[in-house]
Amino acid sequence: MNEMSNPGSVHTPLGAYCHTARVPAGSDWLVIAGQVGIDAGGNLASGAREQAAQAFRNIVECLAANGMDRGDIVKFQVFLTDPRFVEDYRAARRDVIGDEHRPPSTLLIVKGLATPEIVVEIEAFAAKAP
Repeated sequence: MNEMSNPGSVHTPLGAYCHTARVPAGSDWLVIAGQVGIDAGGNLASGAREQAAQAFRNIVECLAANGMDRGDIVKFQVFLTDPRFVEDYRAARRDVIGDEHRPPSTLLIVKGLATPEIVVEIEAFAAKAP
């Protein structure tokens, strides 16, 4: 099982994440490309919270398709086009991923993504212990 921790010599995390994830040797790794708020039918969700929620649902589907689940996530990398979307992102993460699992996470505010309508993109890395 992957081990999440927060070293006592480092500040308390600023959000729903931990500072480190230790992955056991021999684990099966999965890298998930940046997911956006587009559903299987090709429809882009409206608004930052809805786009983030759909991106997280896409990640959950990618995990399931590879025999993994939320608990196997070891890192998120999040791109938002506006700092005003941080709370929407956090709410969507709570709704879809939950607060029980807090893998390391990086959140970046960027000038733009693939198209101007897309305001959230989320990459994920997962590992399943043998």
